[in-house]
Amino acid sequence: MISFLISIAILILGYFVYGNILERIFGVNEHNKTPANRLADGVDFVVLPNWKVFLIQFLNIAGLGPIFGAIAGAMFGPVAFLWIVFGSIFAGSVHDYFSGMLSLRHEGKSISEVVGIYLGRNTQQIMRVFTVLLLIFVGTVFLVGPAKILDGMTDGFLSVWGWVAIILVYYFLSTLLPIDKVISKVYPVFGVAMLLMAVGLLGVLMFGDYHIPELTYDNLRNMSSSPQDTPIFPILFVTIACGAISGFHSTQSPLMARCMGNEKSGKVIFAGTMITEGIVALIWAAVSMTFFGSVEELNGAMALNGNNAAWAANEISLKMLGPVGGILALFGIVAAPITSGDTAFRSARLIIADTFNVSQIKFSKRLLLSLPLFAIAVALTQIEFGIIWRYFAWSNQTLATIVLWTISIYLVQSSKNYWVALIPAIFMTAVCSTYILIAPEGFGLNSALSYPIALFFTLIVLAWFVVRGKKISKVNHVNNE
Repeated sequence: MISFLISIAILILGYFVYGNILERIFGVNEHNKTPANRLADGVDFVVLPNWKVFLIQFLNIAGLGPIFGAIAGAMFGPVAFLWIVFGSIFAGSVHDYFSGMLSLRHEGKSISEVVGIYLGRNTQQIMRVFTVLLLIFVGTVFLVGPAKILDGMTDGFLSVWGWVAIILVYYFLSTLLPIDKVISKVYPVFGVAMLLMAVGLLGVLMFGDYHIPELTYDNLRNMSSSPQDTPIFPILFVTIACGAISGFHSTQSPLMARCMGNEKSGKVIFAGTMITEGIVALIWAAVSMTFFGSVEELNGAMALNGNNAAWAANEISLKMLGPVGGILALFGIVAAPITSGDTAFRSARLIIADTFNVSQIKFSKRLLLSLPLFAIAVALTQIEFGIIWRYFAWSNQTLATIVLWTISIYLVQSSKNYWVALIPAIFMTAVCSTYILIAPEGFGLNSALSYPIALFFTLIVLAWFVVRGKKISKVNHVNNE
């Protein structure tokens, strides 16, 4: 319990201390007119109250991530606490805050456009395709996943495909209609429900007969059932993405950058939601290690149920929170992923619109860009869910890594402290390159070969940054003379 409470305290402290540092490095100017004010179009550029923007951003980035990822990460043991805490503060907050604020400073542009500004046109073209594909993956995962959960909750009342059709209709409306017509009205309710579920679980942990394992020297190890197949590095750092750092967040931040009325709100909306998500992930990780009796028993229960995190989340919610838990589970485990899925499609539409400079004021143009996205998603539903999820997990962290390098270059160009982004960029490069080499869905190489190759690749990327940084510094020096 002590390790858990200290972890929560560090996350909260991290928001106020490190969040202020990030805000100071960026150089917020509350007198700047935001894109929502300058480019108001009544569709995507709409000023919303800060509390709504916070809850929408939280639900956008959260979805099932801090629940399912935390449950899977808890199978490694209390070491998961460390990644959630330090990942959220020193990687996730940096990634989310700067990606959101750079979008805000660049007319609310999508993340692929922001990357192009700092890493060049070739990278921009690759990122446009990469991010759209990632977002379609997210939309598909959060289309099929909730449909299966609803089918289980209703004993096959409509069938999985019946629920898929209903969710698809909702996605269609939320993607095409102005952001203040559906999303701004529905999201705050679901966001509050998800937070209430986490607070309820926290209360039961604190005052119930539960014993959260402490983070000690003895259990600072891989406690999963097959540590040789799932090494902590890099598997844990990809398993827990939302709740630590996730590239998907950078695709969602521009949506809210187009709805903010003041730059000063950036810390609470971008860094604040990241830390809040970290706290939710921490609670779910602690609950998972505790509810089943121990980390070992968690691994056993998950193995018996096909490592189905949805099953575990449902069991925990119903048995720890009772009838109220059932209602909150419906919101938190079903509604939350649906609300991430719809904004994934909305983000994909905006990226394509930015790419081809297509105005989104007319409904017909929004429809033209959205229909192919839904068609591809429906086709992808025929592929096994697990396969899509595995590739999404790696591509998601790869996107986060690219965004961190983009932020590092921006900070060099601006003659600001680039170490806040460079250190997590180096770390995540090592994580992603090792993962694709070692994972079954990648090259499936052994660790003795994967680690040195990944280290070599990471050093090459770092060398590129050093060379690029020196060129930028020379230009800055000449311009300042």
